[in-house]
Amino acid sequence: MRQLPKEKLIYLGDTRRCPYGPRSEEEVRRFTWQMVNHLLEHNIKMLIVACNTATAYTLEELQENLSIPVIGVIQPGARAAIKVSQNKRIGVIGTEGTIDSNAYPHVLKSIDQTIRVNALACPLLVPMVENGLLEGEAAEDIVARTLAPLKAMNHIDTLILGCTHYPLIKNLIQNEMGSHIQVISSGEETAREASLILAYHGSLESGGGHSVHEFYTTGDVDKFRTVANSWFDEPVLVLKLAELEHVKSSAY
Repeated sequence: MRQLPKEKLIYLGDTRRCPYGPRSEEEVRRFTWQMVNHLLEHNIKMLIVACNTATAYTLEELQENLSIPVIGVIQPGARAAIKVSQNKRIGVIGTEGTIDSNAYPHVLKSIDQTIRVNALACPLLVPMVENGLLEGEAAEDIVARTLAPLKAMNHIDTLILGCTHYPLIKNLIQNEMGSHIQVISSGEETAREASLILAYHGSLESGGGHSVHEFYTTGDVDKFRTVANSWFDEPVLVLKLAELEHVKSSAY
């Protein structure tokens, strides 16, 4: 929304079946295609797979089968981390699925073979964020216990937030890791890449006026609205529940 203020965003979060990390590759692929098919009904001009696990398992397949630009969150985050790292030792935190896929080490080493990667699965963080636990002692304790193995290694200088939930608790993660660690949000880097790709294709919106964004969730509408309103600069006024299996939607 900050990077592309004239663009209309149609967001679909599969909160009912979240987290994807513990799920099988087949399940993630099936769920992702259900969401993509729903979004394609809105005549979108670009698809952003704003989930690291779904990116790891489905990005190439989506790019091969869709006629619109499709980008994920892994490559932009990896490139940004390499750019800022001084000692070429990079940490990655993510869901079990993202970490088990080895997607980040693969991309990082495809760019620079000398990069050393320490990856850590953090299964407690997504449920914590989904439940709106974004600050306070309980949240700090979960983050501290989760990141303890990575801190014990004590040699990374850059940490990739390999899950698009994690920027919501970026301050907690930064405080726990220390100010000497560069924390990279894959989501922020992806927004920059989306801007560049739309410009390259001549697809940037040039009209005026305020875009009315559409938000969909497969789960609890009130919980989704609470988390969204705590994040955005303005209230999320439009929120719909998507029934993906039947490709229907009901307004709330």
